[in-house]
Amino acid sequence: MTFSSFFLWFLLIFSVISSHVNAFSGTYGINYGRIADNIPSPESVVTLLKAAKIKNIRIYDADQAVLKAFSGSGIEIIVGLGNENLKDISVGEDRAMNWIKANVDPYLPGTKIRGIAVGNEILGGTDLELWEVLLPAAKNVYSALERLGLAKLIEVSSPHSEAVFANSFPPSACVFREDVSQFMKPLLQFFSQIGSPFYINAYPFLAYKNDPEHIDLNYATFKSNRGIHDAKTNLHYDNMFDAMVDAAYAALEKAGFPKMDVIVSETGWASRGDENEAGANVKNAKTYNKNLRKRLLKKKGTPYRPKKPVKAYIFALFNENLKPGPTSERNFGLFKADGGIAYEIGFTGLVPSAASPSVHSFKSIGFGAGDWLITCAAALLLMF
Repeated sequence: MTFSSFFLWFLLIFSVISSHVNAFSGTYGINYGRIADNIPSPESVVTLLKAAKIKNIRIYDADQAVLKAFSGSGIEIIVGLGNENLKDISVGEDRAMNWIKANVDPYLPGTKIRGIAVGNEILGGTDLELWEVLLPAAKNVYSALERLGLAKLIEVSSPHSEAVFANSFPPSACVFREDVSQFMKPLLQFFSQIGSPFYINAYPFLAYKNDPEHIDLNYATFKSNRGIHDAKTNLHYDNMFDAMVDAAYAALEKAGFPKMDVIVSETGWASRGDENEAGANVKNAKTYNKNLRKRLLKKKGTPYRPKKPVKAYIFALFNENLKPGPTSERNFGLFKADGGIAYEIGFTGLVPSAASPSVHSFKSIGFGAGDWLITCAAALLLMF
């Protein structure tokens, strides 16, 4: 084989390998929800995330101010195409094209938009009409990206809740609900063809809250415990998070997609809740999020997929004071509305702000000494 022939083969192979988008380059990301009227500006959020060395985020829309603020930051973003848009987008590729030209294309390449989440927790939800339009909407979004030459740069996906499963215990027994399966399998087939992973919102907190009498809190929060044994696979699980991820792998395998990756699109623990919300307190939130971060930074797999490093987006960046529902819904943030930490997670050794001249650099962009302290705390967030 001549050098020129080898080079052409190399380019061909490389193009095939590169055809699947990697929208999540790290293992630790965060969800930047904004259902609030008192949280920091997007520009301040960029500073906070960069100081914390968080390079991957998800937002639930394609807000113009946010996308502009993140330009040049290097932070990779998955934007959301809201559930309210799915029916319109499913009508035709031209609708998807218009949405992308208005909400994605103008911000490239400065803003690193790496994915579009088409809807959120559609299958298994209460609106059956959305079940029917999810796949057509996803296909139209992908086709529009292809026409714009962006399909190899921007991933198309759709996150699911645990409601898509008929059961998930033990992990090996997990299977998709029968009514969901007829919609899920064609969706998975399409995502398999374009190389998209399976996104699941996995909350040990919700499992514990719903059944505190039978679920060990230590098992749910990564603390020392007896764990569970999966007799079918002969695997041991010492935390519920890993079990949830492997349950998703088992369901995918049964559905015919054993090679599809699983990414956790949401996970977190509420630091406050109503009286009937078991486990919703600062102590448990701190324990869960601290131990989860340590687990993700090890870049290790699960018992069933030991060679696949687990990736997860934490929910959420801020407490969101306008979210409806129980008190817990407004208290998942790692940070309070003013940018201060909701609870300390490994901030030992923090240098007092008055002792450092670096405070001036933050003042120049609108940060005072107190904000500098917060940002330094964020810088240490992933070091412990």
